[in-house]
Amino acid sequence: MSNYIRIERIPYEDPYHVQLVWSASNGSVSTCFEYYDNADSLKEVAGRLENFPRHSSDVFLYEIGSEKHEDNFAYYFRLRAFTTDSRGSSALQIRFSNNRDLPYREIVEFCIQAEPAAINRLGKLFREFANLNQEYMAWSDTDSFIGSKYEYT
Repeated sequence: MSNYIRIERIPYEDPYHVQLVWSASNGSVSTCFEYYDNADSLKEVAGRLENFPRHSSDVFLYEIGSEKHEDNFAYYFRLRAFTTDSRGSSALQIRFSNNRDLPYREIVEFCIQAEPAAINRLGKLFREFANLNQEYMAWSDTDSFIGSKYEYT
């Protein structure tokens, strides 16, 4: 199994809000989760990942929701791009919590190590996906796809 991020957009109050179903893996851990977001957030993520890293200690953090019980959010999602050394080696951190009580709680967190060029390619994929013309995007260390989920092989 390789590193990948696959996102399906399910029509929901387009063009203002999106329902996203993520499947992601780092080769040893994989997950699938769903959340709702502002459609403009796709452009925000695109803009930062397309130009990542800007310097040797660059960090991009995108969060929605909160894990604090008192904040009363249905879920928490974090996508973080960061450099792992002064040479620019990089990784993506994914964390998701459904914020449910036990025994229904689901929390996943892992990192995908990736070269900056691969992260930049992910940013370009997010940029195209933000147009809301396609329902599915898939990214890995070496490949990118955008189109229909049923065309992806």
